[in-house]
Amino acid sequence: MTWQQIDPKQILVDKIIANGGWSNTHTHIDRSYIINEDNYGKTGDSLFEKWDHPDEFKKTATVETIVKHMSMVIENQLAQGVTSLGSFIDCDSIVENKNILAAEIIKKKYGDKLDLKFIHQPIKGFFANPEDRVWFEKAAEYVDIIGGLPERDSPAKLGQDKRAEHLDILFEAGKKFGKPLHVHVDQLNSPDQRDTELLIEKTREHGYKGKVTAIHCISVAAQEKSYREKIYAGLVEQDITVIACPTAWIDSRRSEVLMPGHNSVTPIDEMIPAGVRVALGTDDIADIYKPFSDGDMWTELRVLLEATHTYDIDSLVNIATTNGRRAMYLG
Repeated sequence: MTWQQIDPKQILVDKIIANGGWSNTHTHIDRSYIINEDNYGKTGDSLFEKWDHPDEFKKTATVETIVKHMSMVIENQLAQGVTSLGSFIDCDSIVENKNILAAEIIKKKYGDKLDLKFIHQPIKGFFANPEDRVWFEKAAEYVDIIGGLPERDSPAKLGQDKRAEHLDILFEAGKKFGKPLHVHVDQLNSPDQRDTELLIEKTREHGYKGKVTAIHCISVAAQEKSYREKIYAGLVEQDITVIACPTAWIDSRRSEVLMPGHNSVTPIDEMIPAGVRVALGTDDIADIYKPFSDGDMWTELRVLLEATHTYDIDSLVNIATTNGRRAMYLG
C-alpha cells in the first residue's frame, strides 16, 4: 500500500472557508491594542485587578480613538476570513456612551463585510457603584446581546455574594428588550467556582431556554466526573451554547488545590459527546489581559484541539463556523 501524506490543517481550513468562514464569537475590540510601555508592567496582575486597568484608556479615549482600535481588529479578522464576530464592549460610568457611539460607527463602516454583534459588558458589576447599573440599563437598548460578568459581584471582589442577583438583572434586561444573553462563567479553573450551574438554574427559572450562551466554563473541568456530567446535561437541556477561548486561559495560575487532572481549557472533549454546542473566540487582543494575543483564529483552534485531543474534522469545522453563528443568533 502506498503511503499518501495529507495536510490536516489545510483540509480543516478549506472546510471552514467552504462552510461560511470563521466565526469569532467572543472578543473585546473596544480595548484591543491598548498595550504600551506604561501599562505593560500590569500584565502580571490578577484578573480582579485587570478588570480596572483599562480605565485610563477609557477615560481619555475619544470615540474616534475607540473606532480606530475597533477597526484594527476588524481588518485583522477580515484578512483571516472571519465572516461573523461578536464583541463585548464595556458599558459603565467610566467610558459612558463612547463605546456605544463607536460601535454604531463600526457597524456602518463594516456591516456589509461581516456579521457584527455587540454585547455589553458590566465590567464594574451592579452593586459597587449605582452609576454603573444606570449605564448598563442605558446600553441595553442599543447592544445586540445582553452581556454579563457575575464574578464581578462575587465575594472575592464585592465582599458579598450578589452573583445570583447579577444574573437576575441580566435576564430581566433580556426579557425587557427581547435580547439573548452572553455570560462569562467559571473562568478561574477552580473547583470552588460553580457559576455554570447557577447560570443553568437561572436560565430555567427565567424561561430563557435557547437564548443563553456561556463563555469559558473552565472550572467545570475542575469538578468530579458526576458533577461534570450533571452540568453537561443541564447545558443541553437548556440549549446553552458554550464559547471556548483557549489561549485566554491556558495560563491558569499554579495552585496547590487538589482536583481532577485536566487542562485549563473548556472541556470540549466531554462536552461535545454529551451534546453540548461549542463555539470559538479569541477573547482579548493585544491588551493588558493578553498582551501577546494577535487575534489569530487558527492559533485558537489549534490550542483547543490539542489541549482537548479533539481531532474530528467535522466537529472542529462546526466549532469554528456554524456553532459560532448560532451563538450569535445569526440563523
